[in-house]
Amino acid sequence: MSRQTLDGRTGHRPAPAVALAGVLWFLGITATAGGIALLLGAAQPPADWLDGIPVVDTWTVPALVLGLGFGGGSLLVGYGVWRRPGWPWFARIERLTGHHWAWAGALLLGVGHVVWIVLELVYLPEPSMLQAVYGAVGLALVTLPMLPAVRGYLRR
Repeated sequence: MSRQTLDGRTGHRPAPAVALAGVLWFLGITATAGGIALLLGAAQPPADWLDGIPVVDTWTVPALVLGLGFGGGSLLVGYGVWRRPGWPWFARIERLTGHHWAWAGALLLGVGHVVWIVLELVYLPEPSMLQAVYGAVGLALVTLPMLPAVRGYLRR
């Protein structure tokens, strides 16, 4: 493997960076599948649940946020954590944060996902065990990028 994909000091990806990529890929795959299932009507909550949600009157918007935002976004950021590609259109983010764009992306996805789960708990009438699982995923995405090993690995 090239130096671009590995930690220059130790010659490997630190375990917390591997864990971060794994959590991102887990969220990416499952959120993409969930978004598609929601769009196709294969897995739709009861329509009356929409009555308590402001602004949203169909499951299309939540399906797109889930599938494209959390699904596609997590797959992209997971790739960024794993390979650390240098893409010019993310250079401004890297200058602002001092870290690879995937570091900021993971934090943004984590905060967004925690907010998503909190909104589900507030607006959906029936809590689900999935909310606990994906709440933990969101917390992991906020916590793992802050670990010194990940910060060092993704420092620019």
